Amino acid sequence: MNLVIEQVARRIAERSRQTRDRYLTRMRTQGANGKTRKQLSCGNLAHTVAACSSSQKSAILDFTRANVGIITAYNDMLSAHQPYGGYPDQIKAVLAELGHSAQIAGGVPAMCDGISQGQDGMDLSLFSRDAIAQATAISLSHNTFDATLLLGVCDKIAPGQLMGALSFGHLPTAFVPSGPMSTGISNDEKVKVRQQYAAGQVGKDALLQMECDAYHSPGTCTFYGTANTNQLVFEAMGLMLPGASFVAPNTPLRAALTRMIAEQVAAQAQNGTQYRPLYQVVDEKAIVNGLVALLASGGSTNHSIHLVAVAAAAGFMLTWDDLDALSQAVPLLAKMYPNGPADINEFQQAGGVPALMSALAERGLLHMEATPVFGVMADYLKTPQLENGQVIYRPAGASTNPSVIAAAGACFSQQGGLKVVSGNLGRGVIKISAVAPEHHFIEAPVRVFASQHDVEKAYQANEFTQDVVIVVRYNGPAANGMPELHTLMPILGNLMKAGLKVALVTDGRLSGASGKVPAVIHLSPEAQRGGPLARLRDGDRVRVDAASGRMDVLTDISQRDNAVIDLTREHAGSGRELFSVFRQAVSSAEQGATIFNYLGS
Repeated sequence: MNLVIEQVARRIAERSRQTRDRYLTRMRTQGANGKTRKQLSCGNLAHTVAACSSSQKSAILDFTRANVGIITAYNDMLSAHQPYGGYPDQIKAVLAELGHSAQIAGGVPAMCDGISQGQDGMDLSLFSRDAIAQATAISLSHNTFDATLLLGVCDKIAPGQLMGALSFGHLPTAFVPSGPMSTGISNDEKVKVRQQYAAGQVGKDALLQMECDAYHSPGTCTFYGTANTNQLVFEAMGLMLPGASFVAPNTPLRAALTRMIAEQVAAQAQNGTQYRPLYQVVDEKAIVNGLVALLASGGSTNHSIHLVAVAAAAGFMLTWDDLDALSQAVPLLAKMYPNGPADINEFQQAGGVPALMSALAERGLLHMEATPVFGVMADYLKTPQLENGQVIYRPAGASTNPSVIAAAGACFSQQGGLKVVSGNLGRGVIKISAVAPEHHFIEAPVRVFASQHDVEKAYQANEFTQDVVIVVRYNGPAANGMPELHTLMPILGNLMKAGLKVALVTDGRLSGASGKVPAVIHLSPEAQRGGPLARLRDGDRVRVDAASGRMDVLTDISQRDNAVIDLTREHAGSGRELFSVFRQAVSSAEQGATIFNYLGS
């Protein structure tokens, strides 16, 4: 096995010994109580089954049977979550055949960054992850369940559900994916029309038609953004069935996999013979496997935040240094937009997650002794197929499209898709796999803004006429909830197309859709917390060297006071006033941008 992979896992375990032991003690104490329903009073139990059919009531009151709690992110507005509408009834029917039961323990909010982009609601997006964790914990707090199924896919939703479920880590737990929508138009066409609209070359009607052609049916968006990264990374961590991530919605195989995972978690409940609680699945080996898959696939930068927070929920101290060390050892083995032209359906057709996992295993880059929710890690190198109504697994084999998943022995880059950048402006993350090598270095004067909308106004006023490092500050978690800044991408892409060297430096976010523009994001410490970004002025020279992982301001700013920005208007309206406690309590992006103090308790 690769020495770096072993060393990183060992370092995580060693530095986390005390916090992980505290977490395990708590989980084992919860698990030692046995069937939680046995601890309920008769009145508690009566409330639990009051709305149930007579057969379901009998199953729940029979403590030799399993009762599975479903946490659903269903709504019928978001394409990725609309397929979940029928899942609970399907799961209940499957378990009823086996004499078990299932109940919808609760629903969690599911917001879409694609809808919130550039709107006030985007300031709630990152905070929604921790609200979802809380909602998941509240849903499971009735203590009537023996296992958990998590129905969630997208950006903050799946990480939030996992964080909440880890507070009930004594329960067997698994994700149930919904799958991607079919391919609409090419990613190149999307980028082209967006840039044309930003430049005023096409109107809103053309832009809207293009967007509707791209996002057109149930399922996740087809580019490799945060939603699809969630699925790939969590499959690599063993948190769902092998090969389950990218099977299309409303297909026989999708339904069969849903049936199979329901049967699996019921068998793992404490009265079953295969008890496998979540706390045993999410250990340092699973976390490193997830990071390796993230880097090898060129996944979303959001996971440099989410996986830190997820690890903390399981008692682990994960750092960006771990991510950076792994990035030097893990090659880029997949090319999906924004790292290349292919979409998630082409990735699936090339062999999908099992083919990628097989390539990683061949290189000794996976902890094959990790404990997944299903079988052993060797099973995650296999592809599910449907034969006579039953799911069978066959070895994944090599990539069938080496332009999407690298052929055996080949890679698209010697290092992983994400890289940590450090210097006298702090520490941030760049999605280096999406940036052409000729754009890895820039030294230029800065233009400083406090809003992506101000950048847009400056662009429309033709103010960018020379090489420039655009700084958008006071957009970190404590400032305004760390909104995504995707309004900038078509603008900066047009500047690059015009021949300018351009980079973005920000304490805000860009997520999985950050494209060809060199963008150092998630900068910590953020401006609102006194980070050096707060002392920059227009004209200061900044050097970004992504290849070496360095970023520095070359102008002496040490004697300056921090700029004072009035954010009052960004803290109210559209529900933002409800999250003042979050803004006050949230940790840095490098610490997971979370309000929870898992590791200090």
